Amino acid sequence: MPLTKSAKRAERGSKRKEIVNKLIKNKLEISIRFAKKVKTRASVLEAISMADKAAKKKVIKANKASRIKSSLTKLLPKEREAVKKSAKPAKKTKPSKAAKTSKKKK
Repeated sequence: MPLTKSAKRAERGSKRKEIVNKLIKNKLEISIRFAKKVKTRASVLEAISMADKAAKKKVIKANKASRIKSSLTKLLPKEREAVKKSAKPAKKTKPSKAAKTSKKKK
């Protein structure tokens, strides 16, 4: 039981913060479960966003947020590989003669 006035005030504040933190954490857990169940791009991105918000508000640690995001990105559909296969590789260009001459030692 807090005795001083500042301790009582701190207890009231911590109770309010506890409620807010529990709400944020609960929303995060629900969105992660939903994303893992449905596996759609929108639900996964929503869960990643919730993880970022929770880490920003210090409800979860930054490393836990990155681990959550890593596991969720594995659920995303493989759209990148299809794009890479269809795109042509870029041609390598030779450096110009002017660039070669400027590199020479005097």
